[in-house]
Amino acid sequence: MTGKLTEFMWPALVANKILNKRVGSSNFIADYPSNTEPLLAHVHSSLRPRTILNDHKDTQKYKIFVSTWNVGGVAPDEGVNMEDLLETCNKSCDIYVLGFQEIVPLKASNVLGYENSKICTKWNSMIREALNKNTHDRDLKDEKKKNCCKKEENDIPGPQDFQCIISKQMVGIMISVWAKRHLLPFIQHLSVSCVGCGIMGCLGNKGSVSVRFVLHETSFCFVCGHLASGGREGDERHRNSDVSEIFSRTSFPKGPLLDLPRKILDHNHIILLGDLNYRISLPEETTRLLVENEDWDSLLEHDQLMIEMMSGNMLKGWHEGTIKFAPTYKYCPNSDLYYGCCYHCKKTAKKRAPAWCDRIIWLGKGLKQIEYGRSESKLSDHRPVRALFMAEVRVSAALKSFESLFLSERFEQIKTHFDEVSHTDDDFVSKKQASFRL
Repeated sequence: MTGKLTEFMWPALVANKILNKRVGSSNFIADYPSNTEPLLAHVHSSLRPRTILNDHKDTQKYKIFVSTWNVGGVAPDEGVNMEDLLETCNKSCDIYVLGFQEIVPLKASNVLGYENSKICTKWNSMIREALNKNTHDRDLKDEKKKNCCKKEENDIPGPQDFQCIISKQMVGIMISVWAKRHLLPFIQHLSVSCVGCGIMGCLGNKGSVSVRFVLHETSFCFVCGHLASGGREGDERHRNSDVSEIFSRTSFPKGPLLDLPRKILDHNHIILLGDLNYRISLPEETTRLLVENEDWDSLLEHDQLMIEMMSGNMLKGWHEGTIKFAPTYKYCPNSDLYYGCCYHCKKTAKKRAPAWCDRIIWLGKGLKQIEYGRSESKLSDHRPVRALFMAEVRVSAALKSFESLFLSERFEQIKTHFDEVSHTDDDFVSKKQASFRL
């Protein structure tokens, strides 16, 4: 019976994917219901009248961490050091945005079949643990000092500093956004939009998953992309075409007042991250020699993405931090050697010249990149890339005082007590799943 049901449903499933049937802008996973109004919705509505021009505005800066990693269809294991990728030991940011490509192998059953959410859940669990580890360690130290605590109180996990505000997967592309707990009341209008640019120009083996939200009165859009591959001359045109498709086909709801940005380029702060697959337009031998000599400047003069941002049509005017790290692709498995340089590479295999395929670029005033680098995990043939941004956000003067209240020690004591009384399991896989958008 199960076989017949699967056989009956398979054509409809494939047809929906080919026809790019929308699954809904609110079809994502989060730690709290996104369809409910934010905690301060009534404050927002009363302090943001569209017709009053004298409402005083302040600017507040927030630190945003962004990373991208093509994991090559390899499932995460215990050897993956998420703390190193997120740099949680060295710094703490307000918002974390993690993009992944090929979290599942890009075989037909994954591209045409049902979404395999187990790997997505695993990555999110590892991110949660890494971001909240410092909180957990601090709670353990505090508990040791409280000798009079009851046993059952010790078994209650403490509140977590970071919560997932949105996570979405399309085949192998995944994006996961996390924010500090005190920011949650000021984040609203969360939405996702998926665009497939792969097989037949519409399937999700290539394409993008975009998320948008409004923090206070500033709109953000993060686009996690996996563009067309290929190192032959002219292949960059396919990548430019993918960018064009993503910009034109991605759309978000206008909101109840019809005033929210609908297209990617309408947002205040825009960050494009992912395996953009742009290569270096030089002979392979020349590329490898310049890489060996660490002559990044000479290589970047022929970098296809750099050329597109300076004089192209789709990404002209976009910005990228200075690249001072080695190309992130293509490495031999579990090695620091580039593909084609290691003894166990097959002679008949396709050659892959080193390239900066994995990139993070941005657009928008008030967005400044302060760090740009790569991590050294050897899980796949790509190295992760990460960036740190400082983002200016418009804040109503009255709402700014509310946020100060949320950060105050007195409010934290009240909130901690409330969390201990009404604590629920924060895992992505829960029995009730009442607070998850599936």
